[in-house]
Amino acid sequence: MPDYSKIYCVIMRGGTSKALFFHDNDLPRDEKERDKLILRAFGSPDIRQIDGLGGANSSTSKVAIISPSNRDDADIDYEFGQVSVDKPYIGRAMNCGNISSAVGPFAIDEGLVKAVEPVTVVRIFNTNTKKRIIAYVPVKDGKTLYKGNYEINGVPGTASRIDIEFEDPGGAVSGKTLPTGNVQDIIKLDDGREYRVSIVDAANPVIFIKADELGLKGTELPWEYEALPNHKSINETVEKIRSWGAYSVGLVDDPAKASKESLELPKIGFFTSPVGYTDATGREIAPHSYDITGRLFSMGKIIHAYMGTGAVCTIVAANIAGTVVNEIVKPKLGSSITELRIGHPFGIMSVTAKVESGIVKSATIGRTARRLMEGWVHLY
Repeated sequence: MPDYSKIYCVIMRGGTSKALFFHDNDLPRDEKERDKLILRAFGSPDIRQIDGLGGANSSTSKVAIISPSNRDDADIDYEFGQVSVDKPYIGRAMNCGNISSAVGPFAIDEGLVKAVEPVTVVRIFNTNTKKRIIAYVPVKDGKTLYKGNYEINGVPGTASRIDIEFEDPGGAVSGKTLPTGNVQDIIKLDDGREYRVSIVDAANPVIFIKADELGLKGTELPWEYEALPNHKSINETVEKIRSWGAYSVGLVDDPAKASKESLELPKIGFFTSPVGYTDATGREIAPHSYDITGRLFSMGKIIHAYMGTGAVCTIVAANIAGTVVNEIVKPKLGSSITELRIGHPFGIMSVTAKVESGIVKSATIGRTARRLMEGWVHLY
């Protein structure tokens, strides 16, 4: 019987998120025992995760499980898990684009992929979405080169740029880019209120809604939003819309089950045309410097920056005529959009796409990553 009183792990920042990275072979084979161990490592469930390594919010409570791939078209298999902070739950229906940017560096530094200077191409198979991701990782002297001058909004300082290309992103969870078959749907709640949304499944499914439909400006920072006197009622509305979306995507067989059985997906966010706002660092963001304002929710709270897979889904939605996103950006960017700049709470995130005949064949984000700690997490 293996000794699981302590297990080797690496804490890595990927983009604007952090995760515990484990080798698949180091974890129990039994899924229930594996989840129990991971929850123990994070200190979940507990809103502070005080007795574990979790960071007490959805962006820093993530797990990545890595193994060599048996596939001819991949070097690494990568499983992502969204570890709930306050519930004994690990969501595996989704991938995380930010954490994906740390998978290549982890694989190189752990000796799973041979380093080739100056850039090592790591072919990653994400087991959650059954999609391939290509990571372009700078290396030097056989290891990832972390130092560089590339900056991403939401992370202090600079590092080397790691490009992450999401191949064929459409239909990552439902098998269809438009799970309902519609570019827009009208969601009618039990009290008669109606909301116009677009549900797009690319890299991860996201429900897009215009900010004014929720009575919001669209530029709210997370703490400003939480200070609104009616934010709890908006949260309830958002969750009802999200639950309907979870049913539409096929994640649950009843919308009422989504808040328990599909906490992590679909994501939902509110959007508006570019306007000037002050970001979380105090920097003034001019409306001409970006293309769409976006705020995404994860596990019931507004994300402080922007999801990598969310950015991929947003540019896919931008290229589909008639979606909520397309309505916002088309007057400025036209019908074929190969670059999209998204204004989020900590600044601007850019995503590019290869578009053929109106279809996004791949989407790429530039990220940074850092290896923060390696060692043993004690589980006794």
